[in-house]
Amino acid sequence: MTDHRQRFLQLAVDVEALRFGQFTLKSGRSSPYFFNAGRFDSGRALSTLASCYADAIDAAGVDFDLVFGPAYKGIPLATALVCAYAARGRDLPLAFNRKEAKVHGEGGTLVGAPLEGRRVLVVDDVITAGTAVREALALVASAGASVAAIAIALDRQETLHGDGAPDGDRCSAAQAVARDHGVRVIAIAGLSDLLAFAGESGTLAAERERLLAYRARYGC
Repeated sequence: MTDHRQRFLQLAVDVEALRFGQFTLKSGRSSPYFFNAGRFDSGRALSTLASCYADAIDAAGVDFDLVFGPAYKGIPLATALVCAYAARGRDLPLAFNRKEAKVHGEGGTLVGAPLEGRRVLVVDDVITAGTAVREALALVASAGASVAAIAIALDRQETLHGDGAPDGDRCSAAQAVARDHGVRVIAIAGLSDLLAFAGESGTLAAERERLLAYRARYGC
């Protein structure tokens, strides 16, 4: 496991963004773990998280020149990421969107640097059903920009559809977005990394069997 993945997972456990137990997901599945990026709610946590994002993005070798954060969770993540890059000597423009268009002042749904002609890195926490990310991709395209890649914190690496779905449909939300839009999806860590991390941790070793069972049923 690379250092940024281990740092991210340890941080997520420390701030309880990553919790273990029995959780009912929006999909109706009963999951042995739950990820909530809203728990990265301090300067230190966001700074460390942004450093993990930057390491994962740099390792992937993505060529981009603007960072875009979809409302709402993507906004602080993208903001923290451009600050992390500024500390590394790279000053990147930032943009994000509003959920509702502003009808006064500058108006519109976009805030920040202009997107037109840019190679945009979209930053969010997870891709669950893919709806929010698809909306962000459409918004970026309508502004005259291209999407260089999508960066997320955690890839659950589980199928969108149930056990009876055809093999062609048994892909994850991240895989579906990448396939349908021809855009690379970069995750700081995935379920496979979480399994390795749990196996190396004395406090999480007991969770590994339940994680393995969940992957065996829903993994892609």
